[in-house]
Amino acid sequence: MPSAWAADTVVAEKAAPKTAAVAVRKNLTPTAEQAKASRLVARQLSVLHYNKTPLNDELSADIWTRYLSDLDGQHVYFLASDIEQFKAQRLRLDDELKAGDLDPAFAMFNRYQKRAHERFQFVLTKLDKQRKDVLNFSGNERLLNDRKDAPWVATAAEMDTLWLNRLRSAALALKLDGKSDDDIIATLTRRYRSQLKALSQNRDEDAFSIFMNALTETYDPHTSYFSPRSSENFNINMSLQLEGIGAVLQTDDEYTKVVRLVPAGPADKSRQLKPNDKIVAVGEGEKELVDVIGWRIDEVVELIRGPKGTTVRLQIIPSDGGARKTISLVRNTVALEDQAASKKVIELTRNGDTKRIGVIKLPAFYADFQGQQNGDPNYRSTTRDVRKLIDELKKANVQGLILDLRNNGGGSLSEVNDLIGEFISTGPTVQVRDARGRIETLGDGNPDVGYKGPLVVMINRLSASAAEIFAGAIQDYGRGLVVGSTSFGKGSVQSIRDLGHGQLKITEAKFYRISGASTQNKGVEPDLFLPEVFDPKDIGESALPHAMPWDTIRPSRFQQLNEWKDKLSVLAQTSKTRQNKDPDIRFLNDQIKLLADLKAQNTSSLNEKVRLSEKQALDERRLSIENRRRVAKKQAPLKTWEEAEKQLEAQNPDNDPNFERPEEQALLREAAEILLDSEQITESAASLPSYLKRNADSPFVKR
Repeated sequence: MPSAWAADTVVAEKAAPKTAAVAVRKNLTPTAEQAKASRLVARQLSVLHYNKTPLNDELSADIWTRYLSDLDGQHVYFLASDIEQFKAQRLRLDDELKAGDLDPAFAMFNRYQKRAHERFQFVLTKLDKQRKDVLNFSGNERLLNDRKDAPWVATAAEMDTLWLNRLRSAALALKLDGKSDDDIIATLTRRYRSQLKALSQNRDEDAFSIFMNALTETYDPHTSYFSPRSSENFNINMSLQLEGIGAVLQTDDEYTKVVRLVPAGPADKSRQLKPNDKIVAVGEGEKELVDVIGWRIDEVVELIRGPKGTTVRLQIIPSDGGARKTISLVRNTVALEDQAASKKVIELTRNGDTKRIGVIKLPAFYADFQGQQNGDPNYRSTTRDVRKLIDELKKANVQGLILDLRNNGGGSLSEVNDLIGEFISTGPTVQVRDARGRIETLGDGNPDVGYKGPLVVMINRLSASAAEIFAGAIQDYGRGLVVGSTSFGKGSVQSIRDLGHGQLKITEAKFYRISGASTQNKGVEPDLFLPEVFDPKDIGESALPHAMPWDTIRPSRFQQLNEWKDKLSVLAQTSKTRQNKDPDIRFLNDQIKLLADLKAQNTSSLNEKVRLSEKQALDERRLSIENRRRVAKKQAPLKTWEEAEKQLEAQNPDNDPNFERPEEQALLREAAEILLDSEQITESAASLPSYLKRNADSPFVKR
């Protein structure tokens, strides 16, 4: 390693306090196998990736920036002088990767370990020798919550001040949770000793994986390197899906954050965990909770996983700004039947008449491929199940159908292709373009139509991949209305390639709608918008670094069944008027505004009185929002936010997986109202539109 800073040795100093006496490994060094794998990854990305991005100086600069972000995204370890030294590698990483020279990247990792070790020693010394400094909550300092755009700290003294304030903030949070001073010191000591121990257990493969993923993620966020260990447990490392509770996680500073819930998994069914919640402690059964702030995500995964039928407790910081709380979940596997489509009928009154609207909830696009291969005549699949439910709804004399794809993360491409065919006669359904520019068009060649009546498709920010293909096709054909919020934007296709040393998951194709528009990045925009609690700046493809752009290709040839554009303004205004009067939708809009305000306030006071005052103001605002809804629904207002929290938590005492919160029911009800509006507009036309002519034999067309 040619540069002077590359020779840092990261070991525990002799003068380290006894509370920090955990040795850190000496400098990590790359292996010959890793060098060979890095050359292969670099070559395959340049040749096989959809973007065909050359590995040059421009990409080297992006890799360098991404690597720094992966090592120290919050700018709390490296000093400005470290960054200045690292700049020598900014435009060299491309050449070093091609040559299999990993020493400079490992040197940067070793410097990170040295700085992190210094920080953990510092806070442990404060906790052991200067606890009064830690428990001093009388100052006027405020701590920046998100430091990703903050300047790098210039001196060690300034870094000491930053970390003392970080320590005070953590201590104050525990105090406001009711912890005694002794408990606070003990909890934080365990937390940072755990982080120091984890640091000492880093291996060369850890450094290599972080650097390789800094490389892959500059191509797009779904291209990844899997270490040999990760490859052995592919399902977990593919999406960080936790076996046992059904949640997809990612690291957010020192926290483990929930990205999404697996449909029909234990967490989803419990209705206790939501995207953007942060997991801060984990406990097995009734055992003591283990603080996991600062833990590696794979270690958190291991702690949460467990045998089916056992209980795990999670302490979480809710995404809605509420106080920490502990929830209990019973581990389970997600069976195919748990994700199966389900139906219900909702009734609305129009001009004194009762209208019945069928709803089919589809959590995923699934298929029992094993049962199909074995010749099981009753094997389960999305299309077969939905077709059966449609027949049952026809017998129930519904006047229209809502297909609810909210939170549907996708699944089988063949199933989404077949399901689109249940709503159109024949025609293309989706286009797939590979890295060579070749386009394959999938379509429905069966003229049979399972359902010809009025249709609304509901989507939200967590509707992704196959769900976006379905919604996009229905919208392009004009077969029905798409309502909700803009979908996730996952329009890429990955494949796995063996490297000899680990595996490479690489994006090799993109999905395109039959109109020629990509579903990538932009997602599917609904015809009519409904409120969405998920902020697209935090969740969705466009929120991911280096997401591939939206683009278009030549459209397929298809016959549009209906043109909604001229009718949307009237439908939107009618819907908006209704939403403004609906207490539950107003409540949802108030919640969205509250979350936005909380996010905009990017600092936390380190003064106990100020923090308590801010908490009280937040609780009062949340209580006001809830009471506004209650008064509008002619319910008695509540006196305290604690009382409101208990009532909200008691809404689903039996953990009914089909339970919907009042605001969720309101959105579904509004979708049904929109469906009836669309039919009313169609029926009032001067002449029978071509859409109704084509569906004149439908049992749902009112004559």
